[in-house]
Amino acid sequence: MPGQHLPPLRKKNEQKEGWIMKVLLLNGSPRKEGCTFTALGEVARTLNEAGIETEIFQAGNPDKENVKAAVQKMKVADALVVGSPVYWASPSGQIIEFMDQFVSMAGNDLLYKPAAAVASARRAGTTATLEVLTKYFSFYQMPIVSSNYWNMVHGNTPDEVQQDEEGMQIMRILGRNMAWLLKCIEAGRKNGVDMPETEEKIKTNFIR
Repeated sequence: MPGQHLPPLRKKNEQKEGWIMKVLLLNGSPRKEGCTFTALGEVARTLNEAGIETEIFQAGNPDKENVKAAVQKMKVADALVVGSPVYWASPSGQIIEFMDQFVSMAGNDLLYKPAAAVASARRAGTTATLEVLTKYFSFYQMPIVSSNYWNMVHGNTPDEVQQDEEGMQIMRILGRNMAWLLKCIEAGRKNGVDMPETEEKIKTNFIR
């Protein structure tokens, strides 16, 4: 199929003149305002400083209605950040269950939208957690946003996370990089840069 024009990244803001972009951040911790929330909050604050709206959605509850609510928000979001605490060197069971449903239901509303994963840990298991979460993005051809280190913070409490100066810097740089990429995509769109050519999915069985 030929290249297609991307839909507008920005939506009309009825409260004020102009246009805005928005990033949806999923908090995959069962603790609404714990360590993962603290990390996501730093990303959100940095995006806000760049003129981008954000919403932190409590995804620690994988109830189907909660997933549906997040899917609706993704329809009008321009990018996605998924955060999770580290449980047994892996993302939380709640966010894995949530994401399994979320990506299946959101489908093409994820296509080509920038995405990033964030891990919060007391000590270890962070890179394994990030690897699991990033696989969801790869399936929908989402540009994966990085920072100046792996997207992780350390601490056993929100206060300890805030004391992780390197981790908080990683979150700020992640936010700036995502803002930059969103604005680059929008600039390209304005200058006639099309989406990559799409093909119908080919599925091959390895056992014949």
